[in-house]
Amino acid sequence: MTFSAPGPGREEGSLTVELVVLTPVLLLFAFLALGLGRYELARDQVIGAARAAAQTTAGSPNAALAQWAAPVVAVPTVFDRVHTCAQLSVSTDVTHFTPGGSVVVTVSCRVDLSDLMPGFPGSTTITTSVSAPIDPYRTVG
Repeated sequence: MTFSAPGPGREEGSLTVELVVLTPVLLLFAFLALGLGRYELARDQVIGAARAAAQTTAGSPNAALAQWAAPVVAVPTVFDRVHTCAQLSVSTDVTHFTPGGSVVVTVSCRVDLSDLMPGFPGSTTITTSVSAPIDPYRTVG
């Protein structure tokens, strides 16, 4: 039986060492991509909800109905898709609800990241405000 002594040209066990070193790094990148993806999806949903609510409230006949309509439009816009928001808040500023004025809708969403991986921050909040003009040639009741 002939055994060859490990020499400078032999690389026994190097694949195992590479696997042990690279696996945590690859997993970290995968979880980071999941976290950033969840954040970006929630951000897109919040922007869409604020935009839809602002456009709807700008067409409302009066300020009271505009304040009521904003959450009615924004909540289904966020929650009908993939559920990324743990808590949603919608506020409507109708102080300039006059012909030629504007209405501002602010949507806030708390995104939970703690279930992705230990060490991720518990949650982050995304807030977006969208302003929509009110038609200057209409009557506001």
